[in-house]
Amino acid sequence: MRDLTAVLFDKDGTLVHFDRTWGPAAGAVIRSLSGGDGAAAARLEAVSHYLADAERFLPTSPLVSGSSAHYGPLWAQALGRTATADFLALIDRLFAEEGLRHLTPIGRPKAVLEQLKAGGLDLGMVTNDAEANARQQAQALGIDGLLSAVHGYDTGFGSKPGPGMVRAFMERFGHRPGAVAVVGDSAHDLAAARGAGARFILVRTGPMPLADLLCEADLVVDSVDDLPAQLLPRALPPASTLPPHPAGKGLRAR
Repeated sequence: MRDLTAVLFDKDGTLVHFDRTWGPAAGAVIRSLSGGDGAAAARLEAVSHYLADAERFLPTSPLVSGSSAHYGPLWAQALGRTATADFLALIDRLFAEEGLRHLTPIGRPKAVLEQLKAGGLDLGMVTNDAEANARQQAQALGIDGLLSAVHGYDTGFGSKPGPGMVRAFMERFGHRPGAVAVVGDSAHDLAAARGAGARFILVRTGPMPLADLLCEADLVVDSVDDLPAQLLPRALPPASTLPPHPAGKGLRAR
């Protein structure tokens, strides 16, 4: 895997701890949208496959891999509302605020991306989160300046599992499909990579079962911290030897 020219990162479950970030964030958003109506909150929790007491999602949740364009209509129905563009934007805004408040990185994403960038790799993010939300979180993690592009479900290239956002990055920056790898934790990431002709690196840090993905991945790593040792010359120190990412406002170390 040392012949790559670009690496594209999924965000949630790959760079950001899904349950520790979105578990409490979802609880806050559900309380806000239900306005103190316990029955409405229970309906939102049910269609989201969300365990309120544990502040986490079941692997079957439509929120684990989908965007508000996917689960938003379910939420609108649960609340007796219409899934208008304004309603979906409201969901994105509330999740952006609460996601930033509870943002929890996996490992040392800033140190990892700095090493990969220094090693000559072009870097990007491909996520089913809204682009604005993803950019805010990238800035909080200190990696925004390391990314050539951030593609969200609403950027204009479609959402995963479609290959549009991966293919658009290749075309914009002139990368051969076989020289690009997508790093992710889900079948959506695998499908997006394969659909664009890219390679797929599976991380074991997401909330979804991995059994069906292990034999499909080109490389399997425990976390993004393992990537420099796998993708760069051995002369570079592994990210695990570097100081941890400093925990700042709105950011909790894992």
